[in-house]
Amino acid sequence: MQNHFDLVIIGGGPIGLNCAIEAKKARLNYIVIEKGVLVNSLYNFPTNMTFFSTSNLLEIGGVPFISHTDKPTRRESLEYFRRVQESWELNIQLYTTVERMTQESDLYQIETNKGRFSAKHVIVATGFYDTPRYLNVPGEKLPKVKHFYNDPHPYVGQKLIVIGAANSACDVALETYYKGAEVTMVIRESEIYPKVKYWIKPNIENRIKEEAIKAHFNSTVTEITEHEVHINTPEGPLTIENDFVLAMTGYKPNYALFKALGIDISENELKIPVHNAETLETNLPNVYVAGVINSGMQTSTLFIENTRVHSEMIIKAIQAKNPSLKSQ
Repeated sequence: MQNHFDLVIIGGGPIGLNCAIEAKKARLNYIVIEKGVLVNSLYNFPTNMTFFSTSNLLEIGGVPFISHTDKPTRRESLEYFRRVQESWELNIQLYTTVERMTQESDLYQIETNKGRFSAKHVIVATGFYDTPRYLNVPGEKLPKVKHFYNDPHPYVGQKLIVIGAANSACDVALETYYKGAEVTMVIRESEIYPKVKYWIKPNIENRIKEEAIKAHFNSTVTEITEHEVHINTPEGPLTIENDFVLAMTGYKPNYALFKALGIDISENELKIPVHNAETLETNLPNVYVAGVINSGMQTSTLFIENTRVHSEMIIKAIQAKNPSLKSQ
């Protein structure tokens, strides 16, 4: 197997695929390394999820995204990006986990669980959905606590606590409620997140108002035990009987991977990978960051639709530094 490339792209999500398309247009010798399945983050979205974005805003590589409705589903998205990969015949190696990266002369040596890859240029496009924000409370590691949600069926007839008030939490609370779970929401803020999907927000607010779904606002979980959850509310401590906890508290970039690669992180609370805003080059020469990871912890600011331009920006920056690549 060939292991030396002009460009290694770490991450096989939509932006990683878009980077691969731009690399192929530029006739660069590239490979995409993905730790899981194709568009792994999208695959791990809830089974019945509907995107907020329209299908045309998710299109890449000139491949039409045909959806049955204005808002595409997870299933339609998985099929779409499979067709993108097939249409462009992208060079992708799946189930390959990057462990570390070192620099030797002008080349980067990328160590993975399936061997070493070397390249002069590297793009990191790993997203953030794979790394949850933990509660850091006692009992969080119990098997009944989940930070990812797939399907409502396991929660039929169960006492379920949903933590959070953004899109994921509201989607989960409603879907499990409609399938027969006894749902209680624990919400740190005083209200449902204002930017929840417009077709979801009034529904969840009405279910809370009629007490079909119970909600504790301005409250936090303090401990999780086998059969109970302890929360701190404005009225004082409260203990609730519980079978499962779905902690929909958001996600963050994989900072452990950034450290293993050698990418510096800003010292402020946003923890953004240090990069040049015009070229997206990091503190490491010829190493670039693309996609939503460029927002650091402020994960609600960048999405597929407003980071598609990163791919073209990076490939142009690579060509500008390496005129010989333009004629390949």
